[in-house]
This record gives sequence, structure tokens and C-alpha cells, in this order.
Amino acid sequence: MTSDMHFWLTTLVIAITILLWASARLPEYLTALLFFAAATLLNIVPTSTIFSGFASSAFWLVLSGFVLGAAIRKVGLAQRWANWLVVPLSQSWPRMVAGTIVLTYLLALVMPSNMGRIALLMPVVLALGERAGIKAGSQGSIGLALAVGFGTFQLSASILPANVPNLVLSGAAESAYQLHLQWLPWWLLHMPVVGIGKAVVLTGCLLLLFRAKPQPVKHRDTLAPLSGSEWRLMGLLAVTLLLWMTDSVHGLSAAWIGLAAACICLLPRVGFLTGDDFATGVNFRTCIYIAGILGLATVVVDSGLGRLIANALLSVLPLQDHPSFGNFAVLSALVSLLNFVLTANGVPAMVTPMAQELASASGFSLLSVIMLQVFAYATPLLPYQASPVVVAMGLGNVPAKAGLKLCVLVFIFSVLLLLPLDYGWFRLLGYA
Repeated sequence: MTSDMHFWLTTLVIAITILLWASARLPEYLTALLFFAAATLLNIVPTSTIFSGFASSAFWLVLSGFVLGAAIRKVGLAQRWANWLVVPLSQSWPRMVAGTIVLTYLLALVMPSNMGRIALLMPVVLALGERAGIKAGSQGSIGLALAVGFGTFQLSASILPANVPNLVLSGAAESAYQLHLQWLPWWLLHMPVVGIGKAVVLTGCLLLLFRAKPQPVKHRDTLAPLSGSEWRLMGLLAVTLLLWMTDSVHGLSAAWIGLAAACICLLPRVGFLTGDDFATGVNFRTCIYIAGILGLATVVVDSGLGRLIANALLSVLPLQDHPSFGNFAVLSALVSLLNFVLTANGVPAMVTPMAQELASASGFSLLSVIMLQVFAYATPLLPYQASPVVVAMGLGNVPAKAGLKLCVLVFIFSVLLLLPLDYGWFRLLGYA
């Protein structure tokens, strides 16, 4: 097979896979399996690259997150925590939605894993909804599940260690330019727009698309004292959270910490879940989908397709030779376009090494070009571009169309309302 034919076969496989995910014509896990089958049969890249998603820490965070979530539900902690939150949050639907989004952001400040936060919050929020009369599978339940997923992924981009694409960007900037990005400057630059502004837009879009009438709860239920299983699980979760929060000290990946906690949950006598609980509590469809997304992004990078697309786009971008909102919007559009192919985890790995050329062409500083990626990859147009959103949809049994509608609506309002604010804030802080 000639190199040209090999390249076009790779492009065809990737394009068809993305098209099937974007259109939801087939179940997402089946599209991932078809990608694995086509890529291996055609031998477009080594199998280690095709199946790299299964070796990714994100995959194991997803799997361990499902196990921890199942344990939280089984021992009754989800219902107990929901009982504590139900009185202040059940008084109105806007308060319930906004409160859920605030919870996702507060937890992001102390817990670095998107997947772990979703696994912890999803059963609690859904139990909270049921306690307030919002039945599973209803519009209200779907809205709450999406609030957890979108709030966890999009808002956490304003906190450096709380989002996988952030860490990819930070690592790429350090290896390519010896730039050491720090927590506080990152937070000050992105918190007002990507944090607060995105929270307001997301809340408004959720209220627009999903309606519910929670039954206001006046008093918390009187629950039995904590059982031995609940105490043991809370201790395990506390240790897990502590290790996640101090990952910069001990150097252990959040994925392997989560995997160890999941194994403890599954141990006979010591743990909380049986084999049947594991089979029903883990959404293997979503796990395969995540492995497919991560594998696809690796194939795009390793095959050279991503760099070819980026260079082709750069040659036609209408950039001026001085900083302007037009240049800011064009560079953000470039990141958004690459997000279709690379997904959020792969975009900063591709764009950051090109940042110097983009800075020279646009008149922005190198640091500004690196930092403006955050808004774009934190604002996906389609759910598959952000794997934590997909995980949340799986955990919350959210129909694909519901997630797609919210994703598109948030994208539109973010571009129209928040992108100009982001540029203004960049200018105010001297980045533009």
C-alpha cells in the first residue's frame, strides 16, 4: 500500500467514525467497536495506537468512577447526602439547577478528576431529585444529570489541575517552550468568564430546555444512624479524595488511586459490591465509547493528520498582523474546528506546539495564544468532543438528543455572549 493510499484510508476511517458519533445514527459503543475493527483490519497505525484508549488513565478513571458511584448508591450514602441537601435546593427548579452547578465547581476546587467528581455527584444529585419528586428518566432528572456533566467539564476548565485538557496544555507548554503555568494566574484569567460566565449561561440553557416542578421539602427525613458499611465507605472516599488532592506531592495518578479504591469496593467481605453489582453498576457501553474517543485522538496525532489539518487551516486563516478581537475569534474558531477531530483532550497537544507560529501571525503573545485555547475546548459543539460529558450522560441515562440540544445551545450562547467578554478580560489583564 502506498503512503498516499494509507493516508487517505486513515482519513476515511476517522471521518466516518466522527460522522457516526456526531449524527448518532448508531449506538456510540458500536461506532467505537467499528472504529477498532476498521483500523486494525486496514492496519492504518499500530494496534498499540488504536487501542491506546484502554491504556489511558482517563479510561480507568471512568471505570473506577462507575464502581465508586455504584458503591455510594448501594450503601445508602447517596440518599443520605441528598437528604442533607434537599431542603435548601428543592424550593424551586432554578435553585436546584443552579445549586447543582455550584456544587460541581466547588468540588472541582478540591478534587482534580472530572470523572471522579461526576461519579461522586451523579448518584447524589439524582437521589436529591427523586427525594423532591423528580422521577428517574423525566425531563427534570435528565436536566440534573446534564447539569452535573456540563458543569463538571466546562466550569472546571478555569481551574488548572481540575481538567485533563488543562493538564495536557500545561505539559505541552512546558515541554515546547519551558513555560510553567501556575494555579493562581490561570484561575484569575479564566474564572470570571469560563467559571462564572459559563455557569450563568449553562443554568439559563438548562432552564430553557428542561422543565420540572420539584416538591419543596420542609424537613429532612430522620434517618437511621450511619451503618458500618457507610462509615467504611466514607473513610475510603476521604482517603481517596485526600490522595487526589495531594497528587502533586506524592506523584500518583488520580486514575490509579481511583482504580485502587474501586478494587477495595469489590473485595469480598471488605468491599461493598458483588459481581452482579459490578455487572449492573458499570456502564461498559460508555467505557468502550471513551476508549474509542481516546484512541481516535491518538490515531489523529500519530498519523500526522492533525498537524496537516492544522497547517492547512493556518494557511487560510484571515489573521491580521496585530492583536484584535477578529484574530482572537479566528484562533478560537481554529481550536473549535480541531476539536471535531481531536476532541478536547487532543486539541491542546496539537495546538500548543504551533502557538509560536500562531502568535507571530496574529500579533498576540505566545502566552496569550496558549491561554485562549481554554475557552474553545471548554465549549464543545457536540457531546463526543468532551468525554466527561459522555460519561455523565451514561451515568444519568440521558438520551443522546437531549445532550446534543444542550451542547449546541450552550455553544451558541457562549460564542455570542462570552467570547467577547473573554477577549475583554484578556485585554484588561494585559494578555491582548
